[in-house]
Amino acid sequence: MIKITLPDGSIKEFENGTTPMEVAKSISEGLARNVISAKFNNTVVETSTPLNTDGSLTLYTWNDAEGKKAFWHSSSHVMAQAIQDLYPGAKLTIGPAIENGFYYDVDFGDQKISENDFKKIEDRMLEISRGKHDFQMREVSKQEALDFYKKENNPFKVELIENLEDGTITFCDHDTFTDLCRGGHLPNTSVIKAVKLMSVAGAYWRGNEKNPQLTRVYGISFPKQKDLKEYLEMLEEAKKRDHRKLGRELELFTFSQKVGQGLPLWLPKGAALRERLENFLKKAQKKAGYEMVVTPHIGQKELYVTSGHYAKYGEDSFQPIKTPNEGEEFLLKPMNCPHHCEIYNHGHWSYKDLPKRFAEFGTVYRYEQSGELHGLTRVRGFTQDDAHIFCTPDQLDSEFKKVIDLTLYVFSSLGFEDFTAQVSLRDPENKEKYIGSDENWDKAENAIINAAKEKGLNYIVETGEAAFYGPKLDFMVKDALGRQWQLGTIQVDYNLPERFDLTYKGSDNEMHRPVMIHRAPFGSMERFVAVLLENTGGNFPLWLMPEQAIILSLSEKYEKYSQKVLNSLENHEIRALVDNRNETIGKKIRGAEVSKIPYMLIVGEQEAENGTVSVRKHGEGDLGSMTVEEFAQLIKEEVNSTLKTFEV
Repeated sequence: MIKITLPDGSIKEFENGTTPMEVAKSISEGLARNVISAKFNNTVVETSTPLNTDGSLTLYTWNDAEGKKAFWHSSSHVMAQAIQDLYPGAKLTIGPAIENGFYYDVDFGDQKISENDFKKIEDRMLEISRGKHDFQMREVSKQEALDFYKKENNPFKVELIENLEDGTITFCDHDTFTDLCRGGHLPNTSVIKAVKLMSVAGAYWRGNEKNPQLTRVYGISFPKQKDLKEYLEMLEEAKKRDHRKLGRELELFTFSQKVGQGLPLWLPKGAALRERLENFLKKAQKKAGYEMVVTPHIGQKELYVTSGHYAKYGEDSFQPIKTPNEGEEFLLKPMNCPHHCEIYNHGHWSYKDLPKRFAEFGTVYRYEQSGELHGLTRVRGFTQDDAHIFCTPDQLDSEFKKVIDLTLYVFSSLGFEDFTAQVSLRDPENKEKYIGSDENWDKAENAIINAAKEKGLNYIVETGEAAFYGPKLDFMVKDALGRQWQLGTIQVDYNLPERFDLTYKGSDNEMHRPVMIHRAPFGSMERFVAVLLENTGGNFPLWLMPEQAIILSLSEKYEKYSQKVLNSLENHEIRALVDNRNETIGKKIRGAEVSKIPYMLIVGEQEAENGTVSVRKHGEGDLGSMTVEEFAQLIKEEVNSTLKTFEV
C-alpha cells in the first residue's frame, strides 16, 4: 500500500500502482469527471500515471490554472495533428500552452496559411477530439527519438533532441499522432469541445533572428461551447478598451517612426494626466518620509558592471555609447537602483540616520525586440515610480509593511480592488541564476512572507520568479475584464549594498551593511496608464480626468455666460472647457460622450437668466439644474469619495 496526502492534509491509503484518476474516483465521481491533470510530489504527471511511492497529490480541473495549462497544451497537440493531416510536409517545432490558449510554431515550407484556413483546421481538430483518443506518454531512447524525426525530415525536433540527455526523453501519442513532449495532458481528446484559431504570426526558430522564420499559429479551446462564446465576447469588449485605441481617441499619447519604435510621445492631455498621477504619489511619499532625487539618463558602463545589471541585462540594453576618450563607454540607464546606491554613498550615515528613502520618477531604457513591443505595455523607454529604501536589518519588517500600505493606497485610489500578491522566491535547484549568499536570501524571503501574512494579503508563492538580486512581492491586479496584470512591486535586496560597499555606523560604533528595498507602486507610468485605460475604458476616476466638465452653449448668444461659468469653475479648481462650435446641442453632447468627459453643463436662455447650469453625467443622463456652487460641491464630494488622504 502507498499513502497519498491530499491538499486538505488528509492521508489515504491506496494499492501500489493506483493512478491519479482512480484517486479522484475514490473521492467522488463528479471530481473524476472534471479532473484534467495532476501533480505528484510537485511533478506533473498524467491522470493515468501509476503512483508507486508515498507522496502528495494535487488534482486539477478547468477552474485551476494548472488545469487550463494541461487543457491548452493537449489542444496544441491536437492542432499539430490537424495541421499535419491538412498540410503534408509541414514541420512541427514547439507548441506550448500560454496565458490564454496555446500556439504551435510550424515550418510550412512553400505552403501558406491565413485566416481563410482557420475553419478547416478547427473542423479537423473537433473531428479528432470527438474520437476520444487517450494521451499516452512513453519513454524513448535518444537514438530512437533521433531516428523518428530524421525519418520525418524534421531538423527542428532533431536539434531539440540533440540537446537532451538519454533517459529523459518522452513521446506523447494520441490517435495516429506522436510528438516529443515532457507531459501534462488531458485524459483524452474528448474533453475538448470548442476550439478557435485566433491568429498567425511570424516567429524565428528559438527566438533568434539568424534562424529560419516559422509560422506561429495561435489558438484557444474550451470544455464547453458556452465558454468560447463568452471568451469571444470578452475579446470584443477588450478591443473597445484597447489602450492604443483609447489613447488616440482621448489624445493622450502617440508614437512616431522617426522618433523610434517603443518610444512613446505624451500629448498635452496625456502629459497632464501623468503629472496628476506623479503629484498624487509624491504627496503620499512626502508624508511617508521619502526624499526626491534626480539621476541622469546615462551612466558609465562600469556602474552597471558593478551592480550586476550589465551581466544580466547587457544584451537587452541599447549598445554602449562610446566617447572620444579611448575606452570610455556609457549606457542608457536600464535601472535606477545603481544611481541611488551612489547617492547613498555620497553621505556618511549612522543607524540614527536610517532609514533613507530616495524616490525618483526615473526614465530607463531597454532594447525590447520589435516583435515584442505593444503600445504602452511593452516599450523601450519607460518611467518608473522608483524608490529605494536603505535601512537597518531591524527596520526591514516595518519598512516593508509601510511600502505595502502605500501600494494598497495607490490601488484603492485608482479602483484596483481585485488583486493577488505574488511572493516570488528563487529556484533552489538553480541557484547559479542569482547573486548573493544563501543566508541573505533566506532572510529576505522570510521577511517578505512574514510581511504578507501580517498584512493579511491574499498571496501565493511562486518559486523561481525572484529577481536575480533578491526575492520580491508583486501585485497581480485583475482588471474589469478579468485579465491579470503585474503592476506594483516590492523587492528586498542584500546584494547591491555588498556590491557598492554601502555602510552605516551602528550603535556599537562598528560599520554595518544596510538592507535595500526596491519599490514601485505603479511599476512604470506607461504600463500603469495602459492598464488603467483598459480597466476603466477611459472613464478615469474624476480626480484624474483630463477634463472634468464641458460647457455646451445652446447658441452663440450664450458664449459670454459660458465663459463666466468657466471662470467660476476654474476658481473652484475644476478642469473644464467650453464647446462653442456652431453645432446642434445633440451633436455637442455626442462629442462629449465620445470624449468621455464626466459632466456636461448645458447653458441657454433660462440658465443665463437664473445663473444656473443644466447638468448631464456621462453615461447616465440628466441630473437637473443647479448653481455652479452646487455643481462644484458635487464634484468635490465625488473626488473625496475615491481619493482618500494617505494616512501614515
